[in-house]
Amino acid sequence: MKMAEEGAKMAGPIRMVAIERMVENMRYKAQLIARSNKYDSALSEMGVIGFAVGLFTALILIVVPAIFM
Repeated sequence: MKMAEEGAKMAGPIRMVAIERMVENMRYKAQLIARSNKYDSALSEMGVIGFAVGLFTALILIVVPAIFM
């Protein structure tokens, strides 16, 4: 009976290390996902502004020369 208890004690820390590694891996992946979501959100928000600026610039480049011709 004593050997079984010693074996259980030895297996405990090994399992904790594996669990800690998995938790750390999950935290890392969660940080990557959060960073990616923030990046995508910023791009989509700036996309509308960029489209408006590009459209305005294109209209100026087309309309202004057409007026003076």
